[in-house]
Amino acid sequence: MFFRILLESVARNPRRKLLASAVLVLASAVAAAALTVALDEGNRLAREFQSFGANIQVTPQTDTLPVEIGGLDTRPVTEGSYLPESDLPKLKQIFWRNNIKGFAPFLDVPVTVASSSAALSSTLVGTWYRHAVPVAGEPSIITGVEATSPWWRVRGAWFTPGSISECLVGSALAARLGVEPGSSLRVGEGSRRATLRVSGILKAGGSEDRAIVTSLALAQQIAGRPGEYRSLMVTAFTKPEDAFGRENPRQMTPAEYERWYCSPYAASIAAQVQQALPGSSAQVVRRVAESEGSILNRVSSLFWLITLGALAAATLGIAAMAASSVMERRAEVALMKALGAPSGLLAWIFLAEQLAVAIVGGAVGFGIGTLLARALGRLVFGVASTPQLILLPVVLAIAAAVVALGSLVPLRRMSRLDPAPVLRGE
Repeated sequence: MFFRILLESVARNPRRKLLASAVLVLASAVAAAALTVALDEGNRLAREFQSFGANIQVTPQTDTLPVEIGGLDTRPVTEGSYLPESDLPKLKQIFWRNNIKGFAPFLDVPVTVASSSAALSSTLVGTWYRHAVPVAGEPSIITGVEATSPWWRVRGAWFTPGSISECLVGSALAARLGVEPGSSLRVGEGSRRATLRVSGILKAGGSEDRAIVTSLALAQQIAGRPGEYRSLMVTAFTKPEDAFGRENPRQMTPAEYERWYCSPYAASIAAQVQQALPGSSAQVVRRVAESEGSILNRVSSLFWLITLGALAAATLGIAAMAASSVMERRAEVALMKALGAPSGLLAWIFLAEQLAVAIVGGAVGFGIGTLLARALGRLVFGVASTPQLILLPVVLAIAAAVVALGSLVPLRRMSRLDPAPVLRGE
């Protein structure tokens, strides 16, 4: 009997039901599109932000104060502390190891450089370009400045990984030395010298443009520091910092610290990196982390505002139509009450009718919203958004919530309806 009454009620006024369905389709489409773009493009933006560079810097905990000129460390290799290269595989053993997208060690060595036309003092920067790092029980990972500094551009070719006879020359230094790819340089300090072939000219937009960049192995050889490095840059996929993420972990309760430690904040990943590398100090590169968090939060907030605005408008529309429907059916409701039907049953019949419309409208709206999200992704970000089927039950639940909220006031009036005056025609 209940389903018969429900079907007759749905079929009685198809025009109003179609109008309610159209409102829910539009609201569900906007919600589905906004949430799809927010989920897909949020991850896409986070990946794109990795082009900003490394967001964690690791240095020796007991290192001396760096002496930098033009962004390059000019301390003699006999000063300061160093970290062992052999500890680096431990980075893939931390809790958030899958969030570590790449890392590259650096060793700066002050040297004299001589070409066929000039000689001057500079810095030899030893690092990895594409280096295989063995991981216990897992395949080796390939990492280096290719992952931590993707904006570096080379005219010519990169030096061969691990080579001790090739190098890149920064664009500014190359202009002073008058060298091109294929030229030879004599670099070194004291008795440790090497003749290098220039494989390419580096354009990095920073201090590296005034330096020579080569393999870490060669820098270690010239510095007399085998198996050691001075600093480490880490690129990690992180969660934008909120108010909780910026709190001091030393002042947290054990429960708060566990929550902070198990969240992929840049600071919590840096803390785990520091624990994995004995004698190190890991610091967040704030200008990168804060930029990522600020932009991601703004994009997310924008999509949520659009979604909430559409749902609020849909709720008001459903409320107006529900109120009109209750007023038109006052006589029917009064008769059923007079025959002994409880207010709860009447409210459930009316609400079930609205929920049936919500399911249909939500399902159709999800399909339209998915197509709209693809168009928005292609228009705004240049790449179509990926459909998120996990959002289907979410959109259906949102549509159900909209009709439930919109029906609250009409249902309250229905429950308070006195059947006697209505049946007397008053």
